Amino acid sequence: MSSATLKTVNGYSEVLTDFLLDLNDVQREAVNATEGPVMVLAGAGSGKTRVITYRIAWLIKNGHASPGNILALTFTNKAAGEMRHRVETLLQQGSVGGLWIGTFHSIFARLLRNDIHLLGYDRNFSIFDADDSKSLIRQSMGELAISPDSVPLNTLQGIISRAKNSFILPEEFRRSAGDYNQQIAAKVYDLYTRKLRENNALDFDDLLIKPLELFREHPMVLEALQDTFRYLLIDEYQDTNKAQYLAAKMLSAKHRNIFVVGDDAQSIYSWRGADISNILNFQDDYPDALTFKLVENYRSTGTILQAANSVIRNNLRQIKKELVSHRSAGDPLTLIEARNERHEAEKVGEYIHSIRIEKGCEFRSFAVFYRTNAQSRVLEDLMRQNRIPYKIFGSVSFYKRKEIKDAVAYLRFLLNDRDSESLLRIINFPPRKIGDTSIGKLREFADTEGITLYEAITRADEGHFQSRLVNSLKSFSSLIEALRVLAATGTVYAVLTELFSLTSIPLLLKEENTAESLARHENLQELLSMARDFSDNNPDQGSLGDFLETISLASNYDESQDSDNYVSLMTVHASKGLEFPVVFITGLEERLFPLNCYEPEQLEEERRLFYVAMTRAQEKIFLSWAQTRYLYGQPQYCLKSMFISEIDSSIVKSESGAVLADRKEREGSRHAVQESGGYRHRSSGVSPAGTVPGLSQKPRENGLREGSTVHHAVFGQGTVLDVQGRGAGQKALIRFRNAGEKTLMVQYANLRVL
Repeated sequence: MSSATLKTVNGYSEVLTDFLLDLNDVQREAVNATEGPVMVLAGAGSGKTRVITYRIAWLIKNGHASPGNILALTFTNKAAGEMRHRVETLLQQGSVGGLWIGTFHSIFARLLRNDIHLLGYDRNFSIFDADDSKSLIRQSMGELAISPDSVPLNTLQGIISRAKNSFILPEEFRRSAGDYNQQIAAKVYDLYTRKLRENNALDFDDLLIKPLELFREHPMVLEALQDTFRYLLIDEYQDTNKAQYLAAKMLSAKHRNIFVVGDDAQSIYSWRGADISNILNFQDDYPDALTFKLVENYRSTGTILQAANSVIRNNLRQIKKELVSHRSAGDPLTLIEARNERHEAEKVGEYIHSIRIEKGCEFRSFAVFYRTNAQSRVLEDLMRQNRIPYKIFGSVSFYKRKEIKDAVAYLRFLLNDRDSESLLRIINFPPRKIGDTSIGKLREFADTEGITLYEAITRADEGHFQSRLVNSLKSFSSLIEALRVLAATGTVYAVLTELFSLTSIPLLLKEENTAESLARHENLQELLSMARDFSDNNPDQGSLGDFLETISLASNYDESQDSDNYVSLMTVHASKGLEFPVVFITGLEERLFPLNCYEPEQLEEERRLFYVAMTRAQEKIFLSWAQTRYLYGQPQYCLKSMFISEIDSSIVKSESGAVLADRKEREGSRHAVQESGGYRHRSSGVSPAGTVPGLSQKPRENGLREGSTVHHAVFGQGTVLDVQGRGAGQKALIRFRNAGEKTLMVQYANLRVL
């Protein structure tokens, strides 16, 4: 190093001109804290990737470690690739060949190749994907005589996966198994584990737990790795599960140079095993750890950050921090109040058009977020009708989702029994034990007799088939004929309702109780809502054929645009890590966003999810909710999301431009969580009736208020959870002892206040 480079700047060598002078003060301090445990709390848009990559480059450039002594772990191959590229760019020296950067799974698979023989596996082990894993679980169920009708295969796969991510091995899981599903899963888990070993195979979750077994049973392997990896860096630490947490703690135990970057306010993946306590308790695990808070946001306007801060401060389980911006305050948030979900989608489209004309921006500047995948259907319909190019992120278009195509195939076949493609799609859905071999025999019979495939099914008793197959085919044809009779006179909604009732398809998905199956269940309910809406709005000419034509025109829309100029539609979960100039957050209603929260932990994660949604926006946020929304094929009255009232109302305007100052909260006030009959909600700084907190609330003109005990002629006794509106439009959310929660129009409910 030349004498010129030995100069110091604020205590640092002049090598800062290459590295650290590009960072702000807190980022620079975090990067330069090279020894001991360090936690960087990186708020949204604060440059977390920059900190972790500069840290790696700084360690190498200044001789603290060689590339082979550094292990950097993240969650996606894309993030790992970007991290490596940035480090190589910073060092300006070709490849840093010995550097270990990758996902937890890829790095641990690489480590296992060296030492897994100590656990009784060959080094050339196979890695089973989800389908391979499912097949082996199915085999295990068969050997244990466990019917998929008793516990769905996907349910068992999910239970076993969650156990592994929590580092609960078969023996321990068997001892702690609680309900029926867990007891069945314990038996399958044990046999499945043995079968994996017989196949010299690991599933995806094993890549996390086998290293822990290896470290525990062969401490010399752990010690060697500790000597190799003197510096451990972990990105998105808030998303780690127990197995990942334990592995990181064991690997860093000797040198204690563990550097974690994350944001507890963006922990939104508990449903797939992420444990927020890992980041919340980091200081307990490492009492001498240095903590740096990156709060300077480089993405959003001051107003957007003010809104995000005012919401997230309501969470109790968090590490306090407030995002700040040196940008201008920017536009206030706009609150859209729609009559129903279709009106909401229309308003979104209108704003996109008007902003494009006013500001001259492209379609790519806009993103529309929703809480559940099923909500995309109405938005997609309106985008197509208004010729707004769009693309679904993290999923496929509503009409191209498997469960929707399956249900639509039933409806198509009712109209056209010569449609063999639809027939083949539905004949074994749900499973009727009519496999490819049986279908092949049916085809031969149909060809011999010169009849259609469906005619062959109706005449199966003439085909000399096994009685089991004949019975299955008769059951199927009886279903089709019953639905066909109904389709001749009934509404589309009636036909679809009967189809779901007779086949139990939605019920089976709900009982499976996995994230995927529940999403598919929601999509089918949205199709039912679409059918109800279609039937209600086309009482005279709403035939099944018309309905299918509407779907065909919609499903033919090609999302793959010639350019990248399109509006992005996605769930809030899919939006994490992205940013857009203008963001619409739709469906902000109780029991939708937040989504059916009955426990404080669930509510806090929903609030973090809302925080993530808001901090994706760079310039402008629109918040929208609908007064009514179809749910399970029925129109439901909706209550505005509590999250809207948690935003400082001085920065929220109605569509008319009026500031919502009547709900402005006092600065720094705490929001107490109130609980009534298991339903948790927020009490804002001002009560719904406009009274001062701490004083008795003035009842509505009919005596209804939050906490009132009422009696309903049908539902019995209940507790009022929330009241909105006055006069003819007043609605009340009530939790009844025996009937659960109901939203009722007060003028028709004939409630008696007790």
